[in-house]
Amino acid sequence: MKQADRIYYGGDYNPDQWDEKTLREDMRLFKKAGINLLTLPVFSWAKLEPDEGVYDFAWLDHIIDVIWENGIRLCLATPTTAQPAWLSTRYPEVLPVDIQGRRRTHGMRVFFCVNSLKYRERAAAIAHEFGRRYAHHPALAMWHVSNEYGTSCYCPACQAKFRLWLRRRYGSVEGLNERWHTSFWGRTVYSFEEVTLPTELNDDYRFSPAIQLDYMRFLTDSTAECFRNEYDVLKSYNPEIPILTNMSGFIKKLDQFTFTKEMDVVGWDNYPWPQDPPHFVAMKHDIMRGLKGGQSFVLTEQSPNQQNWQPYNKLKRPGEVRLLSYQAMAHGADTCLFFQMRQSIAGQEKFHGAIISHAGHENTRVFREAEKLGHELEALGGAFLRGRTPAKAALLMDWNNWWALELASGPSKDMDYLRTLARYYKPFHDRNIPVDFLNPAGDTDYSGYSLVVAPMLYMTKPGVAERLTEYVKAGGTLVATVMSGIADENDRCVFGEYPGKLKDALGVWVEETDALRPEESNRMVMEESAAFPEKSYSCSFLCDLMHARTAQPLAVYGDDFYAGMPCVTKNRFGKGAAYYIGTQPEDRFLADLLQAICKETGLKGLFTASAGVEITRRVNERGTVIFVLNHNPGEAWADFGAAKLTDLLTGKRLTGKQAVAGRDALILRLDEDGGELP
Repeated sequence: MKQADRIYYGGDYNPDQWDEKTLREDMRLFKKAGINLLTLPVFSWAKLEPDEGVYDFAWLDHIIDVIWENGIRLCLATPTTAQPAWLSTRYPEVLPVDIQGRRRTHGMRVFFCVNSLKYRERAAAIAHEFGRRYAHHPALAMWHVSNEYGTSCYCPACQAKFRLWLRRRYGSVEGLNERWHTSFWGRTVYSFEEVTLPTELNDDYRFSPAIQLDYMRFLTDSTAECFRNEYDVLKSYNPEIPILTNMSGFIKKLDQFTFTKEMDVVGWDNYPWPQDPPHFVAMKHDIMRGLKGGQSFVLTEQSPNQQNWQPYNKLKRPGEVRLLSYQAMAHGADTCLFFQMRQSIAGQEKFHGAIISHAGHENTRVFREAEKLGHELEALGGAFLRGRTPAKAALLMDWNNWWALELASGPSKDMDYLRTLARYYKPFHDRNIPVDFLNPAGDTDYSGYSLVVAPMLYMTKPGVAERLTEYVKAGGTLVATVMSGIADENDRCVFGEYPGKLKDALGVWVEETDALRPEESNRMVMEESAAFPEKSYSCSFLCDLMHARTAQPLAVYGDDFYAGMPCVTKNRFGKGAAYYIGTQPEDRFLADLLQAICKETGLKGLFTASAGVEITRRVNERGTVIFVLNHNPGEAWADFGAAKLTDLLTGKRLTGKQAVAGRDALILRLDEDGGELP
């Protein structure tokens, strides 16, 4: 498959909005800024196909010629995210039906039913036109199918297909009744034709978690089929060109472990909120890296300045875009792409940041910063392309678990799976310990990891608990938490003691779980034998009332009627150890726990550094590249010890303790005689 020989730098460009003079001026500015790839024409279906089967590609041919004349490559997007008005009005069945049962009218982008046969027919037809014209164009670097999938639909076509999907999944209506436990509330069905989609018309989206869970799986599968409809067309013209789509920054909608199996490379849009801490942004990048087993990904979008859709759209501070860009690359991105290249003059996103603002020239802060970054990326060349990140620690992350956990009615309305993952990711990030995100499945291999952390593994699919138990027995270290081992893949609770099939490895059983109000807390009183730096820590949110069987209590509750009951335990099991955290502890405890586990397992961070300095590495056939990112506004330090490194941007040789300026990034190569890393 065609591979990049440089870091692709650029992003979404909508030249059909501009005249020839502007197009030519843009080329000058792009070359000045080091732009080497443009994504287009994402929203141009109506202009390319003004009527059914009538195509006008002359204008796009000209623009592509101009772009290639200037040595810029293309990420060509099929424009199927925004169907023409004639398609919506002539064939209204392509429009989605919302959760209230209303057929929507033509308007918003991504406003189509992924199961509409007519939509798929016309999307495939225009994909054929793209393939015929451009599949072997020398400028073509990659294909980009549609844009930010994720629209739900509840139309008759989806209803019929959902029933077929259920028949294939469960085999018989008896199997469906058993797996959905329809005897509860008298929901037994005697035919698949009696099954309806979960909507506001029946409130099943709120009150039947098993049905809603399967609908979200169905939506993922349907969306993957819709993507594949165009993927197969494009591949038929040139199998060497990689194909992707861009995942919305709101990643919960679709099971991305399932969806991205259909892609050659993962693509995602990074739009952090101003209040998002660096570890939360880093975690999302690491999740993207984990979707295809550690393969590098395409950063398809980010803003070169402020967004326009947040309540308060703060400007990116000087150096912030550069830092965010290098953070993405530090965690697996091989590209640095933006939305948008030139700021639109009208419409919903006219105030969204752009490389070229409404001012229309290079004399802006944003352009100057983009130009500096572009030339740095040119200097880096392919230094870390396709580089992987060796890791000995893993976090388990499962979209089905995410959905089921937050669909559950109780014990608290404040379930937030992603933020819980971030709480457990943070101490690794703070210590610069690389982490892989793994999808817990019956065949997941944990043998290469010293430590596996499974926050809120509420759903244990077939084989998952068994694999984790074998991992611990063979010498691994497992950390599990409150709300683990409770339900199966259909959200049926285990019949027996919690945490279900994990209880032997963990050495505990959970009798009850108390839900604390946001203003309430409890204390975790450490046992003397635990040898933690503090005698007690605070905890909140949920408190398991558990009993230690073979496990050793490390901490007990300090307050309430369950004071004295264990809240944190450690169980020696086989050759390994399993920790159970039956509450939501404060961050200090998680940091101290990780420090203790690191001593036991030999896990180490790459280098020591000031608080707020992030250090990662990527390894490819060219060697090892170290990223040092100072998220502090002021100067900080990183200590490389005896390691010998070369700054790839300045050529300076580095070793020992080094100062890092505020919001600065160092991109370093480990020299051949630079020593061993953890």
